[in-house]
Amino acid sequence: MKLHDLKPDKGAHKRKRRVGRGISAGQGKTAGRGTKGQAARPGGVKAPYFEGGQLPLVRRLPFKRGFTNLFKIYYQEVNLEAVARAFPQGGMVTPSKLLEAGLIDTLEKPVVILGMGELSAKTDIKAHRFSKSARAKIEAAGGTASPMPLLLRGARATIKLLPKARRPKYQE
Repeated sequence: MKLHDLKPDKGAHKRKRRVGRGISAGQGKTAGRGTKGQAARPGGVKAPYFEGGQLPLVRRLPFKRGFTNLFKIYYQEVNLEAVARAFPQGGMVTPSKLLEAGLIDTLEKPVVILGMGELSAKTDIKAHRFSKSARAKIEAAGGTASPMPLLLRGARATIKLLPKARRPKYQE
């Protein structure tokens, strides 16, 4: 085999489409540019970011700052006053009981207890996080604030990529 024997694979080289060479060529008359308008004229369309005279996106960008933090954990917030209303006798309060009482929407997200309101009965609360004032008020009423382990560790962004069936549940 010599250099002059080498040939490209069949179909590797495709002939260039010659537009504007008559009706029989299939791309005659307007040559695929449509009828009238800026794109049909010589000089063609303006730069890819031209938006017909509207302020282009690249010039609007300083007003569109920010990003979505993939590592952020979205807690379901529950105030002590809501806990006191739902459980006036006190006792053990867990995320599943909060769900039954309608104070949270799902067991998929972690729960944080916030300190707005007062507790009168001795209440033992299990949640993923407590504010300082909530912990103080729970202990002042004679109860305990037991933090639950947060199942997400390391790269929290991967949790959003998991299918719903494989996501960890935030239960006791």
